[in-house]
Amino acid sequence: MTSIQSTHPTSVLVTGASGGVAQALLARLAAANVPTLAASRRAADGLFQADTTTPDGARAAVAACVAQHGSLGGVAHCVGSTLIAPLGRTSAEQYREVVRINLDSAFYVLQATVEAAKAQGKPCSIVLVSSVVAGIGVANHEAIAAAKGAIEALTRSAAATYAAIGIRVNCVAPGMTDTPMTANILKSDAMRAGAEKQYPINGVNSADDVAAAIAWLLSSDAARVTGQIIHVDGGFTHIRPLVK
Repeated sequence: MTSIQSTHPTSVLVTGASGGVAQALLARLAAANVPTLAASRRAADGLFQADTTTPDGARAAVAACVAQHGSLGGVAHCVGSTLIAPLGRTSAEQYREVVRINLDSAFYVLQATVEAAKAQGKPCSIVLVSSVVAGIGVANHEAIAAAKGAIEALTRSAAATYAAIGIRVNCVAPGMTDTPMTANILKSDAMRAGAEKQYPINGVNSADDVAAAIAWLLSSDAARVTGQIIHVDGGFTHIRPLVK
């Protein structure tokens, strides 16, 4: 496990904290004794309630982390949703909801984090979450691919803007990951086997596979890494499996 305590002695804000990847990341950070604030739009024990799809909600989550721990060393923005539907069966309301949850929340959290990092005058690492469907065409994913593709573009532009003041911005793009969000897709042995065969490294991600990449990007082991999209996808985006 990457050591984070020595590189981020302040706090890490984890948004979308009720999700599978966020929960795995929080466990990793706790094991490394990193102070965290877990934020979610859903009220739950131990979670700070904030709707990060709004500017006020994003600022509230960032401010709560700073207030609780004194400063902000990193942010892992794990808020997200998915929609598997072609254009012809995607309503305007569904499209707007996908953009709101995924892209709007990423923009507002990034904006609030930059404001806080500039105010404290200390380096900060921000990690957003995309998807393999932003980097390669996958049928019936048009709305989510558009939203996640925009997150990747946002990552690169913000990284360029703020690199000179020590703010790193990166993104992870997972393939199929075994979390509550994908439970219906992986609910039978046949459906899981079909999903696993799509990946050159056979199988699907665990939540901790993705959390490990996020934890590394938050740490100083990645101090020279910014503006990058890290694919955690068993090779799905860039290579094809050997068919036997």
